[in-house]
Amino acid sequence: MKAAVYRHTGPAADVLEVVELERPEPGPNQVRVRIVTSGINPTDSARRAGRAGTGPDEFQVPHHDGAGVVDAVGSRVVGLVPGQRVWVYLAAFDNHYGTAAEYAVVPAERAVPLPDSASDDLGACLGVPALTAAHCLGGNPAALKGQTVLVAGGAGAVGHYAIELAKHAGARVVATVSSDEKRALAEGAGADLVVCYTDPDASRRIRDFAGHVDHVVEVAIGANLDLDMSVLGVGGTIAVYAVRGDLTIPAGHLMSTNTTLKFVLLYGLSPEQLADAVRWTSDALGVGALSSLPIVPYELEQVADAQDKVEQGTVGKVVLRLAEG
Repeated sequence: MKAAVYRHTGPAADVLEVVELERPEPGPNQVRVRIVTSGINPTDSARRAGRAGTGPDEFQVPHHDGAGVVDAVGSRVVGLVPGQRVWVYLAAFDNHYGTAAEYAVVPAERAVPLPDSASDDLGACLGVPALTAAHCLGGNPAALKGQTVLVAGGAGAVGHYAIELAKHAGARVVATVSSDEKRALAEGAGADLVVCYTDPDASRRIRDFAGHVDHVVEVAIGANLDLDMSVLGVGGTIAVYAVRGDLTIPAGHLMSTNTTLKFVLLYGLSPEQLADAVRWTSDALGVGALSSLPIVPYELEQVADAQDKVEQGTVGKVVLRLAEG
């Protein structure tokens, strides 16, 4: 099979190559998926660059997320059959075979049925962003009904799904963005109010709209903590899924308002927490509540360019298209 691999970390153009590998065979609890679309996340390029995790011990096919068709199943697998469309998450976690290849072998629980109404591009966009968003929102949609959620970075991949999942749960959603282009994306995802985070009246506008917010999904806690605290109600939660550098926390203020400050890393979730996030994402997907950001497509042979595009912070979702669905 054709696959993108890297054998040591470094710049994309220096370490990524497309090679022929033996098609992997699934173990008893695994499935093999013929990959149609591979989704690329910042964590994928960070790992390849050596900024996250450790380098490969032999080789690594990158990318955690994807969509395709089950090709073979292990002897102990139930609920999945060859020919079934699936979306895949965390494919490259503790595994040489990510989704930047014609085939990937993953634990069966990491291949989730993809409804006929959902495209392969959409399926490949879910994974890390949607599951991170679901856990940041508490993992339980019933608990969000009637609440107000603030999503920082509402035009990013996690922010996009945080908006859509919160709306699916019956919450009101406020999103912050940095440009008119991103405002349109957040509004398209369903945000009830979108404000520029640099607007000096951002706090007042949010409080005029909502009174207070109950839950914050935060991508840049260092830059946004003052705004978050100014609009968060007593007993609220700030869920942080990305950090840059160290952070000084105003513990006294947060304690006085009974604020929960939660840091979220998808790879550290328990199987039960992951299952909750998958269930919510699948339920929302099944009723048409989830969409993708604008797709920025590349071919497998362009994998280095595609990862560079992600590192440049492009607006939209970068994917590799490997086959027809």
